[in-house]
Amino acid sequence: MTDVDPRQDPAAETTEAITLALHDASPPHMVDAMADDVVLELGWGRLIFGQTFADPERLAEVLRQEGQGRRDICIYAREPHVLVSKAPAELFIDPSHTYRLRFADSQETAPALRGFSVRTLESRVDADEMNRVYVRCAMVPAPNDVIWDNHCHQDAIDYLVAVRDDDGAVLGTVTGIDHKVLFSDPENGSSLWTLAVDPAATVPGVGAALTRSLAALYRERGRAYMDLSVAHDNTAAIALYEKLGFARVPVMAVKRKNAINEPLFTHPPETVDDLNPYARIIADEAIRRGIWVEVLDAEAGEMRLSHGGRSVITRESLSEYTSAVAMSRCDDKRLTRRIVSDAGIIVPRGRLATFDEADHEFLAEVGDVVVKPTRGEQGKGITVGVDGPDELDAALARAREQHPEVLIEQRAEGDDLRLVVIDGKVVAAALRRPAEVTGTGRHTVRELIDAQSRRRAAATGGESRIPMDAVTETTVKEAGWSFDDVLPEGTRLRVRRTANLHQGGTIHDVTATVHPELRSVAVAAADAIGVPVTGIDLLVPDVTRPEYAFIEANERPGLANHEPQPTAKAFVDFLFPGQPGIPQNWTPEEVDRTKSDSP
Repeated sequence: MTDVDPRQDPAAETTEAITLALHDASPPHMVDAMADDVVLELGWGRLIFGQTFADPERLAEVLRQEGQGRRDICIYAREPHVLVSKAPAELFIDPSHTYRLRFADSQETAPALRGFSVRTLESRVDADEMNRVYVRCAMVPAPNDVIWDNHCHQDAIDYLVAVRDDDGAVLGTVTGIDHKVLFSDPENGSSLWTLAVDPAATVPGVGAALTRSLAALYRERGRAYMDLSVAHDNTAAIALYEKLGFARVPVMAVKRKNAINEPLFTHPPETVDDLNPYARIIADEAIRRGIWVEVLDAEAGEMRLSHGGRSVITRESLSEYTSAVAMSRCDDKRLTRRIVSDAGIIVPRGRLATFDEADHEFLAEVGDVVVKPTRGEQGKGITVGVDGPDELDAALARAREQHPEVLIEQRAEGDDLRLVVIDGKVVAAALRRPAEVTGTGRHTVRELIDAQSRRRAAATGGESRIPMDAVTETTVKEAGWSFDDVLPEGTRLRVRRTANLHQGGTIHDVTATVHPELRSVAVAAADAIGVPVTGIDLLVPDVTRPEYAFIEANERPGLANHEPQPTAKAFVDFLFPGQPGIPQNWTPEEVDRTKSDSP
């Protein structure tokens, strides 16, 4: 069975390493009936055969007696969940699968070995070499005396080593346990443990050869099967074992919570590698400057940035410096409209929906409207281009699912322009266009949308997908198509009405060409709302002209969407004014020295 993930070392023959141990009181000889409380000492810890214990409390107590720096394993416990319940603060179920090779079902002819051979342990030097391999594979070694004494006096333990033909160097090792010899196992089983291959070995197939050789040994003795354990996510090792004929069986292992096993029962600490693209661009900019980055919640993009006694918590581009008042103003689209309108900024005509005839009268008056929940994000519940009473009722119902209050606005003509304002300056401007697909002459509209959605998701770390909902279906239908139609080659079809990036929209940088008046409007809107970092959305007929209509403000704009514009640089400048960036030509060592000065 295995215990250390060989992915720590790619040369470990895709196997996991595990270790075992012989209890001082356990008989080293064969017994006539199934023994009670069988515990086997293997040097790095004890292998505890749970099926030999009648009392789960006694079994839990044995596991709790694990020595310092050792790694005990309980396998075949009759009720592992009950066992863990006896000491839940100290014991856990190992996240590994048990695989079994049934000899009656497997008569594999092993391929000829080339460049090495497999034999049993022959000397204390071999025991030294086994430990050398263990250490190189990041496994817990065993005292040489324990290995050698087990080899000489414990018939139930079998040590095999793979040695190179030319110089006799030990390339790998495996340990086998004969259950029949150890405790007269009524199932007539055996098991494989501590399979390890020297990462420096240049000869292929060592791990497979050791596994086959141990299986052949127990098959010749008349055993029924050989078991092993492998981490549930070690796909390479699992593939190897399944190729050799092993199949999963419902057997669990229980271990004690200790420092060695900690990665198995706790979540690994989150790092910048776990962040989404919108938080990662900020973290990378901060690290480049020598600012300390502590990831607090990778999924939410929450971090603590610290330097020179200053510490700021951010959630993507939202920071502690955006007040709760400013956030509430951005969150409520009706309130946002009123504030920016009072500041002299042009907003479309609109009204708060009353869900009665007055809504239809407003539609009849303006002719074409946008329906949106007053609160929400990522374009959820928004319907653009509503021009009929039935469509209005459906759009109101969709919006109301997101929030009870719904805003109806006159639809303004033009393209969706996002301007990112940081600390009173426009640092990026981009046109956002709704999702569209291009026909191939072979694929249906549905297939094209699926493919485009997968591409957008891959390009944005899963942040952007085209919803296959009623809005998409209606948009396609209005263009004269259905999901099942094959779109002619080269035909472009818009499948969403809004340009929201989370719903498959695309973004096109226009920072260099946007009209100065539009920049001024964005800065004035941010100032009126009182938000230091924001994405201001306008509808514009032409980015090079001053005409516009204000749509909304976003208190957490996605800075990664605007690369290569220096949005992350501007954001970190805002958080840490006067903190210079690190020259691009600095070496990693020079960058590390600056980080060592951080808290």
